[in-house]
Amino acid sequence: MSPVVLFTDFGPYGPYAGQMESVLRRMAPNVTVINLLSNAPTADPRLSSYLLASLRHSFPVNSIFLTVVDPGVGGQRKAVVLQADGQTFVGPDNGLLNTVAVQAQNTQWAEIIWQPEQCSMSFHGRDLFAPVAAKLSINAADDLLRPFDRNDLSEWPQDLAAVIYFDYYGNALTGLRYCAAFFDKVLIINGFAIKQADTFGAVEEQQAFWYKNSSGLIEIAVNKGRAEQQMALTLGMQIGFLAD
Repeated sequence: MSPVVLFTDFGPYGPYAGQMESVLRRMAPNVTVINLLSNAPTADPRLSSYLLASLRHSFPVNSIFLTVVDPGVGGQRKAVVLQADGQTFVGPDNGLLNTVAVQAQNTQWAEIIWQPEQCSMSFHGRDLFAPVAAKLSINAADDLLRPFDRNDLSEWPQDLAAVIYFDYYGNALTGLRYCAAFFDKVLIINGFAIKQADTFGAVEEQQAFWYKNSSGLIEIAVNKGRAEQQMALTLGMQIGFLAD
């Protein structure tokens, strides 16, 4: 049975993640449910897409990601399933799954054509996406999906040189994957020039630095401080590098 991984912008409070998990437990009682993230960038599928793409690699190929960052719920956007390199992603077709798709080697898209008897216009996560994820986890998704070809992602960048998330410690994750070309370069953000270091212990306390984080992204931090506050960083803020 495939595990179901929750990725949402619901926040740490309120009933929404629990309501989705209840659907999963009811429809697939033995499924493993992992609440990966509940504070993705609020109502921002684009930034969230780069975070999702970086976190997916910690999970096995048969994982099913139940993804809900859906400011257009109840509108015209499709409900879709993406198969990407052996993993499955269920969610809105609003950009949230696009970065996974453009970074993957093998993809297949399908529209969710199944309609539940009752479906709230404001909570497709519980009423539409969670039931489909549950059925996929137990291989009971026949006739729920209609495959379609995707040819509109040629302009979607594989990386994003901008802040996409702040973690609990105030560190700023970017949507830019580390590569050797960035080694030892000076990063520029909001007027600050920041040098690279491999670890927190390699710099003085309260000193800012950037490094390759555990998900392979470029991340900005302050040793025993909060980069978000110290440099007045905001989501979507662009980064760059000084030329040699």
